[in-house]
Amino acid sequence: FSLNDGARGTLRRNAEILQGHSDILVEIQGNCDERGSEEYNLALGERRAQSVKDYLVNSGISRGRISTVSYGESNPQAMGHSEGAWQRNRRADFVPKR
Repeated sequence: FSLNDGARGTLRRNAEILQGHSDILVEIQGNCDERGSEEYNLALGERRAQSVKDYLVNSGISRGRISTVSYGESNPQAMGHSEGAWQRNRRADFVPKR
């Protein structure tokens, strides 16, 4: 759930967009790969989403504009049992709401 340089760059751009559009709310959806128990992955997905929320709040976005949800392993982006698929499924999706 730690943010790498690429994630911070994307979040920096997203924060700039949100700063210019105060009417946009955002939902951060935490996702995990299939490894681990359902409970573990739900908790990890929540920590992943919370890390993104914390970054945005520290960038000046109001905490009230950001909600989080964890889907654990239930919302895969890539099917398969390889490191490549697992890597694509370990993510936080940024979903604008109005």
